[in-house]
Amino acid sequence: MTRPWLSVIIPAYREEARIAALLAHVAALPAPGGVEVIVADGDPERSTLAAIPSGLPFPLIPLATPKGRARQMNAGAAEARGDILLFLHADTRLPQEAFVLIQAALSDQGICGGAFSLAIEPEEKTAGPGLRFIAWAANLRARFTRAPYGDQAIFIRREVFEAIGGYADVPLMEDLELMTRLRRRGLRIVLLGACVTTSGRRWEKEGLLRCTGCNLLLRALYHLGVPPGRLAEYYK
Repeated sequence: MTRPWLSVIIPAYREEARIAALLAHVAALPAPGGVEVIVADGDPERSTLAAIPSGLPFPLIPLATPKGRARQMNAGAAEARGDILLFLHADTRLPQEAFVLIQAALSDQGICGGAFSLAIEPEEKTAGPGLRFIAWAANLRARFTRAPYGDQAIFIRREVFEAIGGYADVPLMEDLELMTRLRRRGLRIVLLGACVTTSGRRWEKEGLLRCTGCNLLLRALYHLGVPPGRLAEYYK
């Protein structure tokens, strides 16, 4: 079996209704050089793994892990064979040329990884304008801080990921914490202009203002030094 150059790691928790469509989406993307997919299921009942269809056109590793996005992604990375790791949330869709764009970006050996720009797809049409503004603000923040969110499909060279110890075992803000360590080490990332599309379900469920305000408050508290464990309690 040809060794893949890219490992797509999907942390999932009770995503049985979405996983088949997500894997079909990944299968439809042009993949020069070969891609593998790892689904890291944090549900004790393994509901997402049970819903994975057969006959996929790429190697797939089903992985039962403890609950916790950071733990699930680290477990997936430990099983990965690709030199590049791409962390893909279950409610996010990649742009059509995603794998080609990643390969081109990392042809520059001075770049250790990166992420895509963000678009948010409303599940209710009335939420569209507000979600477009939130996506615009998130992209502006990411370009200013060089710290993209996890739902922007973070990708990174495996050797770099392993050298810095992977994701910190924290219940929240694992993406910002990882990017902070990369920045402190002087490691460069790239923010691609092409957009991933993530579901607006959380904003619509919690309310645009409430959800956005909560995100801003949690991030501010994180930068003020409040431990992620305590932030997770506030979030609940």
